[in-house]
Amino acid sequence: MTSKHHIIWLDNVDSTNTEARRRIANIDNLSVLSARCQTSGRGQRGNTWTSAPGENMTFSIVLKFGEEHSRQMQAYDQFAISQTASLSVLDFLARHGIEAKIKWPNDIYIGNEKVCGILVENSLKAELLSWSIIGIGINVNQTQFPESASNPTSMALQTGEKYDIEKLVEEFMDIFEGYRNRYLHINGGLGKLRILYLAQMWRKDTECKFLDFTLLESGHLDGPVNVSKEGGISQGKIFTGTVRGISDSGQLVVETAGGGKREFGFKEIGWII
Repeated sequence: MTSKHHIIWLDNVDSTNTEARRRIANIDNLSVLSARCQTSGRGQRGNTWTSAPGENMTFSIVLKFGEEHSRQMQAYDQFAISQTASLSVLDFLARHGIEAKIKWPNDIYIGNEKVCGILVENSLKAELLSWSIIGIGINVNQTQFPESASNPTSMALQTGEKYDIEKLVEEFMDIFEGYRNRYLHINGGLGKLRILYLAQMWRKDTECKFLDFTLLESGHLDGPVNVSKEGGISQGKIFTGTVRGISDSGQLVVETAGGGKREFGFKEIGWII
């Protein structure tokens, strides 16, 4: 099929993010590496992203910054990249009749089930962003998952339909580029992006149980952990709180049961679902 986007299709690759890093000097801004089979997909907190070959969307988008490529972005604004990707996924799913929310920082949930994971890797040059690689995995046609996957769902499970993966990647890039053009590269766009993100946060203003990983000796979580079930978890302290939003730098703001507010960075907190 003819593409208006620069999508590089890979029959087999370890990880599209890893491959994008290997090629970063030789590929253009807004290039997409999409895998039909990804053997070592990477997720957050050191987890792996398991995907049945040929059944799901597993791809990485390369963004380059600076005069040669696009408007420069400050390092402290890097969470806007995650917001752009997350909101693009919500719009993409909505076009197929699927309502979803963003589980901070950038997992996409339908109810209490995960349909998409996003892994953003940024390269900084002094106080500026040099490039970003946005790895996205969306469960599409897969209907059976390994037992190790704690709470997965897919587009097919939600709608009963079967989808053309290549067409879906093209469709997603139309949406993503629209968000990029409207919010990342215009004055005042980041503020509007933040408002949209806050409105779509999963379990916002709802009392939940969390794991506080700042109480670990390292001050954060190292390596994978299943935070979907309360039983058997001893790595972090369980507490009750309510998500109230995000800080200017993208940290999660949680109001504790005592009425105080705390900010958590990535790997410092986990939900108990």
